[in-house]
Amino acid sequence: MHNIPGNVFHRRLDRSLPWGVKAKGVWIEDAEGNRYLDASGGPLVVNVGHGREEIARGVYEQIMQYDYLHGTMFTSQVVEDLAQALANHSPQGIERFYLLSTGSEAIETAIKLARQIHIELGRPQRIKLISRWKSYHGLTLGALSAMGRTSFRAPFAPLLSEVIHIPPPYCLRCSYGLKYPDCGLRCAWALEEAIQNVGPDIVTAFLAETVSGATLAGYPPPPGYWPLIREICDRYNVLLIQDEVMCGLGRTGRWFASQHYDMVPDIVTLGKGLSGGVAALSAVGVQSKYFDIIREGSGSFVHGGTYSHHAVAAKAGLTVIGILERENLVERVDRQGKILGEYLKKRLSRIPCVGDIRGIGFMWGIELVKDKETLMPFPRQEKVAERLWEALFQKGIITYRSTTLAGMDGDALMVAPPYIMEEKDITFVVDTIGQVMEEMFI
Repeated sequence: MHNIPGNVFHRRLDRSLPWGVKAKGVWIEDAEGNRYLDASGGPLVVNVGHGREEIARGVYEQIMQYDYLHGTMFTSQVVEDLAQALANHSPQGIERFYLLSTGSEAIETAIKLARQIHIELGRPQRIKLISRWKSYHGLTLGALSAMGRTSFRAPFAPLLSEVIHIPPPYCLRCSYGLKYPDCGLRCAWALEEAIQNVGPDIVTAFLAETVSGATLAGYPPPPGYWPLIREICDRYNVLLIQDEVMCGLGRTGRWFASQHYDMVPDIVTLGKGLSGGVAALSAVGVQSKYFDIIREGSGSFVHGGTYSHHAVAAKAGLTVIGILERENLVERVDRQGKILGEYLKKRLSRIPCVGDIRGIGFMWGIELVKDKETLMPFPRQEKVAERLWEALFQKGIITYRSTTLAGMDGDALMVAPPYIMEEKDITFVVDTIGQVMEEMFI
């Protein structure tokens, strides 16, 4: 049993955490002088790098000008400017943004918004949400109900609302035992099957990550998946909510990940990189036509929060978007992400425990397996991802770990650095991962 001094209820109780004292660029330093290369941006949140003075100055100036203005009493220039900046880069028609604090909040808001849109359209019988297994949408009860990660859901199952789940587009371990493209995108057709089985007139929305995040370790969907999903949603008047809390705002090499797939959602959620980790900030974007339906109908979205539309958080987000634009960081991710993927595949593919390397932009996953030929996973009790993560952490490399990719077993690491990471740092990270894997598994 570890003795954890102090009064903080930490997120990890199995170890004493090092004291972080300084972060700059892609590096974090602890109280003992150890330096860590942040190759995951925390939980894929730090995108423009640590310690940006421009953001600090902007937030300070905003606090001194005006700090807290309640969203039902005032709007403000900085909140309006952030929404405009997001609209400038968003998929066609996504022009209204509701600002919040966390990704879980954004998901809860999107679910409620979809429900109210149907009420305004005279469809109050639409009450059921469909999402996917092996997904991550947040840990508040509504978001957890939609999430498809069993280990997080199981302890709180009695508290969860009913959400219908379908298999994810995870070709490596296809739920139907098929191979792309001969599968005919069976995982997408599962949505139509679920809608028909539940009842076409009672489904509100389909919620899914545009690119699967932590639970499937950066797994992009196969070509054709999203256009077909869009077609199915339109056929049954089901709203399409894309969760881009992790994969949005440049992480995939596009401002919005949906822009890779030639389709547009009805609602999109953002978070994490929206403020670069500096402030608690998330957002829900919605098609203007639905905003107008609510405004001209009941006149109010039945929702809100003390810290929604927060001016200081909005200033952090607006400054981050300005940095992304001025330094062409989204375009840089598209370019450097290909280099990162090539390095990962070249250095790690021949290691026996590496079953798959996949990704897009600065969002890459390395899936670890016990048997490379059969893709048999390591038993979960061996905690392979945790042990590998810890070994890398001790060598000063921070990655992000994924587990339970294969049923209740399965392990993976994610490499998803800040957008400013240089090629020499990429090489250092990948080589160190390779060395540690070889030490542990060969």
